[in-house]
Amino acid sequence: MQPGKAEVTVGFGLGANLGERRLRFLGAIEVLSALLTELRVAPLYRSSAISPTAQPDFLNTVVVGATRVPAETLLAVAKRLEMWAGREVGPRLSARPLDVDLLFWGERAVTLPELCLPHPRMHERRFVLQPLADLSPGFPVGSDRRPALDLATELSRSQRVERVPWRHEALPKHSFTMDDSMFTESTPNRD
Repeated sequence: MQPGKAEVTVGFGLGANLGERRLRFLGAIEVLSALLTELRVAPLYRSSAISPTAQPDFLNTVVVGATRVPAETLLAVAKRLEMWAGREVGPRLSARPLDVDLLFWGERAVTLPELCLPHPRMHERRFVLQPLADLSPGFPVGSDRRPALDLATELSRSQRVERVPWRHEALPKHSFTMDDSMFTESTPNRD
C-alpha cells in the first residue's frame, strides 16, 4: 500500500461457472484480503450465463474493501487471479473457472483500453447488483447514480439470480501464495 494516500472504497465482482468455483473464490478472497482493509464479502448467488452459447450457471459474489493500492495494480492482481484459476484467453462471454472484475475504485472514472471504471455494464447485471446491494443497498450505480438495490429489484423481472448457501468465513483457510507476479501487468479483459 502507498503510505500518505487516503484509502478508497473498491469493489470486485467474482464469478465462475467451471470447476471448483467456491474454492477459487476462497483463494481470490484470501489474496484480496492482503490488499484490502475492512473486507466484506456478499452472499453467493447462482445466475444464468449471459452468452450466445449454452453453458453452466455461474456463481457470483461481490467483495468490497478499502485500499491505497492503485486501480491499475488491482486490475493486474485480478487478471493474475484469473490465470491462477486456469482461465485461458478465449471468446468473450465464454465459460470460465474464475472471472474477477474491478467494479469501482472510489469515485474515480477511468476509460482506458484495459480499464473502465466504474465497470461499464455493472448497472445492467443483476448478478453483480444483488450481492452489491446486500453489502450496500444505497450504493450509487451508473451515470444516474441509482441505488444498487433499486436497480437489482428492477432487473429481477428479467434476470434470475438465486441466493445459495455459503459461509466463506466458516471454511478453513488455504495457503494461496501471493508473489510479485500477482502485481505485474496483465492482458486486458474486455468482458
